[in-house]
Amino acid sequence: MQKMRVAFIVNMALVASLVCMDTGCRTKAGGWRWPWQKDRSMELGAPGEDFIDPELLTGSDIPGVYDEGGALVSGARFEDTLQQVQGVTFSPIYFAFDSYVLPPHEIAKVDAVGQHLIATPGHVLVIEGHCDERGSNEYNLSLGENRALAVRSYLVNMGIQADRIQTRSFGEEKPAVMGTGESVWSLNRRGEFALFQK
Repeated sequence: MQKMRVAFIVNMALVASLVCMDTGCRTKAGGWRWPWQKDRSMELGAPGEDFIDPELLTGSDIPGVYDEGGALVSGARFEDTLQQVQGVTFSPIYFAFDSYVLPPHEIAKVDAVGQHLIATPGHVLVIEGHCDERGSNEYNLSLGENRALAVRSYLVNMGIQADRIQTRSFGEEKPAVMGTGESVWSLNRRGEFALFQK
């Protein structure tokens, strides 16, 4: 009886600590979720923007991710065996806070990358996902991967072969700008591009 009482008290203490922790994150739609949960509230973006493939976004926080066609999304790296293309740069894609939805005003930048890949079949691409400093390392790694996957999904829907595009997440580890505050954070919530020659 005494052991059951102790077990009950310990379990209740654990439940109370989880309930009282102030670690929830606001979703884009205004709800709440735990830091380890993905924000799926705005996964498909604004009405009419169906370019994000939810199938590419599942399970993206584990190494060696493959899409539904069996093409490698992340894992073995282009940068380990291929030469990086010099002299061709693309503007970063910037994301809203706690979101991996590709913002409509950033689409022209992704279109420019897609047009280059269409015109240059010998080039392959790594999309790097980055986050601001808020949130846990694990959560930011997952969010960065989802940002990169959202851009990849758009490019695949443009007709780029899936096996020409890989993703990397750096989470908060490689900020573009040091400091705090929204003016800094907004520049660190980004996707960047690295081209390699096949």
